[in-house]
Amino acid sequence: MIIVVIVVPMEVKGIESYVVMDTDSGRVLGSSNANERLLIASTTKIMTAIVALENADATSVLCAGDEILEVYGSMIYIDEGECMTLYDLLVGLMLRSGNDAAMVIATNTLGYDEFIRKMNETASKIGMKNTNFENPHGLDDESKNYSTAYDLALLMRYATKNKTFMEITAIKKYTLTSTKETHLWYNKNQLLSSYKYATGGKIGYTGNSGHIFVSSASKAYEDLIVVTMKDPDRFNTHKKMYEKYFDMYDKYKVLDKYTFVIKEDYYKNYHLYIKDDVYVMLNKSELDKINVNIELKKKSKVKSGDIVGSAKIYVDNKFIEEAYIYALSKEDKLSKIKRWLFFWKK
Repeated sequence: MIIVVIVVPMEVKGIESYVVMDTDSGRVLGSSNANERLLIASTTKIMTAIVALENADATSVLCAGDEILEVYGSMIYIDEGECMTLYDLLVGLMLRSGNDAAMVIATNTLGYDEFIRKMNETASKIGMKNTNFENPHGLDDESKNYSTAYDLALLMRYATKNKTFMEITAIKKYTLTSTKETHLWYNKNQLLSSYKYATGGKIGYTGNSGHIFVSSASKAYEDLIVVTMKDPDRFNTHKKMYEKYFDMYDKYKVLDKYTFVIKEDYYKNYHLYIKDDVYVMLNKSELDKINVNIELKKKSKVKSGDIVGSAKIYVDNKFIEEAYIYALSKEDKLSKIKRWLFFWKK
């Protein structure tokens, strides 16, 4: 008996571009016009939050100056001279999409120009090849931020590794008392309330950009990211996409850090290892289409902890992910084992 399974593409009418990405591997599971450069409005603030968290102390107190007079639209309505912690400002940035919060953060952490430079530097580091930031808020009348659905998915994937960011982006309601008044904020990301597996994200809108939405979700230890651009029904679209792709794909461990073994004469005096397990979302038809290519560099001088190659994972001959291979001398490995055994004897 032959069973033929036909997968009917989900309707995505009215969406300019979209990407569904496996958070663990970065594999794109579904997309349309993924590399089309478009204005990204307030989804900019994902990068603003990450740059702030990586370059400043979240407990530091920042005070608003006249920089808040340069923006309009979505605000947390902080007053000149009003002070609150960077963490509080980041909550206002992500929940209420505060353009004034973005200005206070950029101006009072690294300095405005340096902050914008760092945003673009971080984008380059992540691999966002079609992205450019000119401001920390996303307004697009005088300065403009461009990116793609694919690049924004890369950004959200990077952001999910930051525990403080993920804590903030998942907050539904927040109350704080600053040096001047008490603020009460509700998250504009309605997906957090309408879809139980949603873990965070950021909405964006200007008249020029249309509705942009970047979100993340986790179900049964499987993690996905969805990005849609110019989609007026963004919350329903994201929910439908999550339901579809969680149903179509399952998470598989492709490489196990504890059982990973390479026998190579050149490195016979070293233990070669990977630091983390590698997981990839796959559908059942792809299970026999996985290939792992080991590429080693013959280094003349190697010390423990050096990268000596990589394990590259392919699905149906398409590159998906790679894990760096590290070297540990057999002497250091033995010493490490002895320390571990001594610890457990105590």
